[in-house]
Amino acid sequence: MGIEMIMVIVFVVGYLAIALEHNIKVDKAASALLIGMICWGMYAIWPEDHLGVDEGVTVKELSMDTTIAEHNPRFHDAMYKEQMHDADSLKLNYQPGAYKNLPTRNPEETHTYVQHYVEHGLMHHLYDIAGILFFLLGAMTIVELIDAHEGFAIITDRIKTTNKITLLWVICILTFFMSAALDNLTTSIVMISVIRKLIKSQETRWLFGGFIIIAANAGGAWSPIGDVTTTMLWNNGQIPSTTIIIVNLIIPSLVALLVPLGIASFLVKGQVERPDVVVNSEHADLTTPRERNFVFFLGLAGLLFVPVFKTLTHLPPFTGMMLSLGVLWMATEILHSKKTKELRRNLSVISVLQKVDTASVLFFLGILMAVAALQEVGHLNEVAGFLESAMNGNMYTINVSIGLLSAIVDNVPLVAAAQGMYPISHEAGSIYAANGEFWQFLAYCAGTGGSALIIGSAAGVAVMGLEKISFGWYLKKISLYAIVGYAAGAFTYFMMFKP
Repeated sequence: MGIEMIMVIVFVVGYLAIALEHNIKVDKAASALLIGMICWGMYAIWPEDHLGVDEGVTVKELSMDTTIAEHNPRFHDAMYKEQMHDADSLKLNYQPGAYKNLPTRNPEETHTYVQHYVEHGLMHHLYDIAGILFFLLGAMTIVELIDAHEGFAIITDRIKTTNKITLLWVICILTFFMSAALDNLTTSIVMISVIRKLIKSQETRWLFGGFIIIAANAGGAWSPIGDVTTTMLWNNGQIPSTTIIIVNLIIPSLVALLVPLGIASFLVKGQVERPDVVVNSEHADLTTPRERNFVFFLGLAGLLFVPVFKTLTHLPPFTGMMLSLGVLWMATEILHSKKTKELRRNLSVISVLQKVDTASVLFFLGILMAVAALQEVGHLNEVAGFLESAMNGNMYTINVSIGLLSAIVDNVPLVAAAQGMYPISHEAGSIYAANGEFWQFLAYCAGTGGSALIIGSAAGVAVMGLEKISFGWYLKKISLYAIVGYAAGAFTYFMMFKP
């Protein structure tokens, strides 16, 4: 049994442990960290098994191996750069056959170089993962700071209904459009804070949390800044037109939300019990209405500023989020500078950071590291290739399958694999051309398909951590809603643009 198969088994066992965390009484963060680090550990110990490298040859001979170059282009390019550095010949330009001018290493040094390549791959993935974690940490801190100032009363005080289904519609429609303006991850965090002010029952909050995931993912799919996969396709040139993204995807995305809501309208009954007033009074006597409004609108402006900063600077989103957090942190310190030390402590970012759910952040780290390991050894590319052959190149079945697979593994590497498999066509009318139907439908499917499972999207993982929703509960109570909505939206897109 090869290392790749063992890694798959470890991933599946860990996935089951996450799904059954309440049965086995092991927190999902522990299981996620284990599978993430074990997969990378196995890859680091036996990297040659995956790369097909013969340790008995020199690095120079290895660099000439066209088989390795074809199947592991990043390995080949990294090897060339490493040799160039060692040869102290950085002025040479890359060109085929340039390896023959480079020094020969001893065979025993091949293993050392392969280890360097593994470390390079880890750093490559860790950069992206760290960006997501810092983004999540910044967004959670801003939301908690607004909550500490009772800023969400601006929204909750205007929602008077206690009817479950009416409130569900209000929350989901608000989430849908907020997700397009912010992003699905940030919006989910904000809306969980809102429903905590409106709903006392944990079971009811879980129901609303599940629909918030569906609404946030559907809302993010039709906006170039609403979901990371849509942003990838927008930035990389597959869908460069913002107008096309919005106009062609808003209706299928809206259907993906409205269908589950319509079904729930016949199944969800009763009234919502509001939390006791004492729950909301913790900070009520610490801030004035002016201070609450100021912190709420400044925090919201900071969240809205993140996609603007990314567009202007092309830096990762977490930089804009940390900039917004820094501004809000300084503003609140100045705002409360004349208050007593005890009052300042209760309203400070330092106090808020103690409330941030660190276990959720670690769970995110573990699950993303595990998926990155599978991507590094080529499993996700193999899945994409399998879909291409099994579906006979049908864009609709391929994309629908990718969307459902994104509920099991992260949608980002799946979309990245699709981008690598299908170059942008310059043929007029091609579905693979820039702004072509294949890329549009991929944006919808990858953005909304993750709602089928609670760990299938960043929004789902965030809500899972904040509300402690179990994998099994979501699977039984919400997954069918999400899948029906996903299928309805996909059918809507097909009817809109069928040949």
